[in-house]
This record gives sequence, C-alpha cells and structure tokens, in this order.
Amino acid sequence: MYKGMYTYAWDLNEEGVETVLERYRACGINTITMAASYHAGKFLRPHARKRRVYFPEDGTVYFLPRQERYGAIHPIMNSVLAEHDFFDELRVYAPDMKRVAWTVCLHNTELGVRHPEYAVRNAYGDPYHYNLCPAFEEVQEYIAILCADMAELYELDGIALETPGFLPYEHGFHHEFSLLPLNRWVKWLLGLCYSDASVAGATAAGIDVARLRQQTMESIDHFFANAKAVPDETAFEWWIADLVTDPEWIAFLNWRCSVVTDLVARVRAAVPKETELAVIPTVQRPTAASWFEGSDLKRLAEVADVLEIPAYEPSAEAVATDARDVRRRVGPDAKLNFILRPTYPDLANGTETVAAAKVLKDAGAAGLAFYNYGHMALASLDHVRDALKVFDPDANDTQPGEAP
Repeated sequence: MYKGMYTYAWDLNEEGVETVLERYRACGINTITMAASYHAGKFLRPHARKRRVYFPEDGTVYFLPRQERYGAIHPIMNSVLAEHDFFDELRVYAPDMKRVAWTVCLHNTELGVRHPEYAVRNAYGDPYHYNLCPAFEEVQEYIAILCADMAELYELDGIALETPGFLPYEHGFHHEFSLLPLNRWVKWLLGLCYSDASVAGATAAGIDVARLRQQTMESIDHFFANAKAVPDETAFEWWIADLVTDPEWIAFLNWRCSVVTDLVARVRAAVPKETELAVIPTVQRPTAASWFEGSDLKRLAEVADVLEIPAYEPSAEAVATDARDVRRRVGPDAKLNFILRPTYPDLANGTETVAAAKVLKDAGAAGLAFYNYGHMALASLDHVRDALKVFDPDANDTQPGEAP
C-alpha cells in the first residue's frame, strides 16, 4: 500500500536526509513523495533548523534534467542541485522506500514570465503568468518530456501530477488585490482562458468561442460598472443559470476537460510503464468543483493509473462525504489515493486523522499520503503513525522521534 509523505528538498537539505527518513520509518511511511517541480511560496516551518520562514525559488525543478531533450520550453534548475541530487541520494539512503516525483505542472510563474505567449489569457487578452495554458502543443510537449526525463533518470516508482489544467482566477499570486467585492460568478468569468490555443482549439471543436468571449467581457464589464457585494450562494445560482440556458458554455467547459485529459494521457504514454502515474485533480473544495480546472474525474481516472484526492476537510465526516461523492463519479474500479493534512486547520486540528483514515479505508482507498512534512509540527507525526495503523494494525509502535 502507498503510504506517502509529501516532502520538500529544502527540508531534506537542512534537516538531513537520514534524520527525516528515520522519522518517516517510525511513522510507517513507505514512500517519499518529493517535489520535483515547484512554484514560489512563503512557508512557515515549525521544526526547521535554520530558516523558519522559507521562500523557495520560483518555478524550478529539483532534479538534473537533460536539457537537450526539451523544445520551446526548458526547465529551470534549482540552486540546491549544485550540492545535492536528492532523488539520487534517496535511492542510496532509502532503498526500502518508494520514490514519487510530486510534479507541479502548469502553475509556474517564472516560466509564464519567460514565455508569455504560452500563458493563460483572460477574455481581455491579459496574460496570467502563473498558469501555462494546457491547450498549447508546446506546453503539453514540455510536461510530457519533463515527466519522462525524471522517470527514466531516477527509475521512479511514481509521478504525482499537480495543476495539469486551468487554475482559478485567485490562486495565491503575490499580493493579489481588488477594491471590488468579487463573487463566485465574476471570479469564474475572470478565470476562463481565451489564449490563442484555447480559442483555436475550441473553434475547431465547433464551439462559438468568439461569442462566449464577447459575452464574458460584457458580463464582467457589467459587474465592474455596478459592483455590489453579492452572497456567493446567489452568485453560484447566476453561474448555474448561465450554464443551463446556454449549451455553448457546457460544450466549452467539456472541451477544456478534454484538453487536460489529453495532456495526462500524453504523459502516461511518455513515461515508462512501470512508473505509476497519479493525478491530483484539484485543490478546490469539494472535489466535485475540479471541473472548473478542466479535471473530469472519471476521464482522468481512465487515462491515469490513480487519482490522488486532497481530502482537505475540517472533519472526518466531511472527508467521508467527499470521498463517497468521488467514488460515485469515478466508479467502483478506479484506483484512489487520498491526501490528509493531520494538523490545523483540518480534521479538528488533527485529532480526527485516525477517524478520517477509517472512513477512507471503508471507501476503498488504495493509498494514503500526508501533506506536508515541513509544514506540520513534529507532534503531528503521531497522527500520521496512528492513521497508517488503521491500514496496517501490526505496524510497530516506535515513536516518530525515535530510531525504528
């Protein structure tokens, strides 16, 4: 069974690979799901030895790519690679553990700034540098080569794809700011992509995307001219009414899902067969909202080996509700992993982690992972150990801070 811990290279670098591995083994972790391609951030690290607040380099990779393999877009190497090749070091220090490359695909501001021609663009043509558009052939080629490159170089057990699609309007870009009371409806409109590739692809599929784009601008302009606070519940009904009364919207949104599905299928075809391909379809809550990012859960489950669902919920009961809905959508045979955050603000500050593991076991979870070693207090590792014992009652009782 997959028992993973989401991990950053900078935590391994500062705390030491062997120290971190000792804690993982004591918890029952058998897989290191390590960031192989990642974005910028401002991260609080409660048990860091040096930098308690950390700013990672934006849009870089944490492996040694073969640059000659790439086309229009090339990966940006992180500076830590001058000293460490952690995927290779893990092969030496942790032969007993599987290695999964956690790969943030299209959420890459640095690449979006270097290649604005491939960025998502709103109805007005403004580029969203933080999101490469998956409708471009060059973008799909880059992600497929990136995944094949790392899988072959390091003989990876798996790859976990994150952000393979269209990001929402609000997604943590530096100092996002507005003096207007944005609601779910207008944020949905602002998040739609009308890049050259999206327009061309949707038009080729028989969709009147030019009319949709004009309608999008008119709707946003109307909001700008009459901006008033509207409850999200009301805005959501406006959203649904637009979709139900205009089949062109449904066709466009389904086309977006086909683009993301095709990208994932392309990655699956590019990487070695023995490398398991997981897809993290969204971080939207509930998981059913993933369609806005172009993630059709059922179709993704058919082209990938497994879906890895973020179960980021306040309680075990909420985890159960979402897991049941995901299972309903993907069918009984789809392989599902789930990710838990065994700490604030989820699962009653982590105290319901074991209860969540029990409901996920009942839902047929094939694997369980935890987010994220560097972000959580070391005391949260007790919740990790106890949750994994739900799936393996005979696991040892070594404390996470002790040698196994």
